[in-house]
Order: sequence, then C-alpha cells, then structure tokens
Amino acid sequence: EGLPVHVNGLNLPGLVDPRTGSTMVATIQNNVDAIREVEGVPHVNHPNFRWAFGAEELAQVESDRLLEIYNGHPTVHNDGGGGFPSVEEIWDILLTGGKRIYGIAVDDAHHFQGEFSADRANPGRGWISVRARSLDAAEIMQQLEAGQFYASTGVRLADVVVEEDRMEIHIAPREDFRYSTTFTGSGGRVLSMSSENPAVYTLQGRERYVRAKVTDSRGDVAWVQPVLVITP
Repeated sequence: EGLPVHVNGLNLPGLVDPRTGSTMVATIQNNVDAIREVEGVPHVNHPNFRWAFGAEELAQVESDRLLEIYNGHPTVHNDGGGGFPSVEEIWDILLTGGKRIYGIAVDDAHHFQGEFSADRANPGRGWISVRARSLDAAEIMQQLEAGQFYASTGVRLADVVVEEDRMEIHIAPREDFRYSTTFTGSGGRVLSMSSENPAVYTLQGRERYVRAKVTDSRGDVAWVQPVLVITP
C-alpha cells in the first residue's frame, strides 16, 4: 500500500491522466491501457524503486513492450540487493517466461542546474539508440516496439547484425578502451563471452532467446535486445 507506480507514455497527443486500480497489477495495466488508448507507447519505470513490484506483477501486464533495465536516478536500486533481484535479472525472468519485452536505459533526470554529482538526478546517464529509416516519430516508435534499438550508459555500437545462425555486435571503439561482451540466454544463463570486436555468437538451436551486454573498461554498458524470444 502506498507503493509507487510510474508508467511513461511516449509520443502522446496530450495529457493522459494517471489511473489507479485495486491491485498493483491493475494499476500498472490501467495506465498502460490509458496510453494505448491515445496511440502512445507505454514503458514501465524502475520496478525496484521503493521495491514496489517485480517479475511476478510484470508478467501479468499486457500490451507493454518496454521496461527500464537501467535508470540513472540515484535511488532506484537497479542492481537489487537484500534478496531482491536486479532489474536486469527481472528482465531475464520475464523473457524466460516467454514475455516479449525490451530493455531501455533512461536518465530520469530531475536536476539540470547546479552541481552534477552521483547523488543528484542529472542528465546523460542512460539513453537508447534506435535503428529507424527516418526521424519521424511514428517510425521511431514502431522500431522501438519491434526491439530495433540498444540501450546504453555510455557504450556506442556501430551495428547489430542478426542472421539465421549468428548474432554479431559491432562496437564503435573509443580511444584505447577495451570491451567485454556477454551473451545471455534463458534463465539468465551466460552462453558465451567475447573480448573481440565484432563479438559473435553462433546459435546452437536450443536457445529460447539470446541477448548481449557490452561492458567497457570504464564500466559503461550497452544492452542489445533479445532475439528468438518465444511468445505464448
């Protein structure tokens, strides 16, 4: 009771009033539905903020394709703790259960003036890069919901190539930075690791999904969206 539910709407035509529900799931669903009703794109924010909800609730929400797996606000507990899973682990639980959902990174910026510091919610900490044919908003939204993007806290990618039997991650190199790419599958299990560029994973034919995470030598990350997601 009293726990926060934050759902963003992208490409909205105007104000969408927040809605409540009798349960946590109903409240999330009602706000997702309100955004869909005006042809916007919903995304669920920071589930670990005040430890409000997790994979069990999110698995029941319909018509949402986007979940924050990284939020730049200093109080949202991206990494979990004390028996609570990280948001990335929540993502893997949902994917393993067959839910088609993609991970985004955001600033959640509130502080644009004054000191930039770790305990303030400053811009520039998380973003997404979408593969789109144009800067048309509808095109960007369509590609976003199709998973044609990556999320980042600083690592930039030159390309992501998905073929029938392989996945290639082409990293845009920066100075003398080094990179490690982890390919993850069902149950959050590590399938392969690579220090090469491009990093390549050859499909074995038994994966339910494969996603990639690139970490650089400063600790910045890029998350590549899962492929081969099995939908119910």
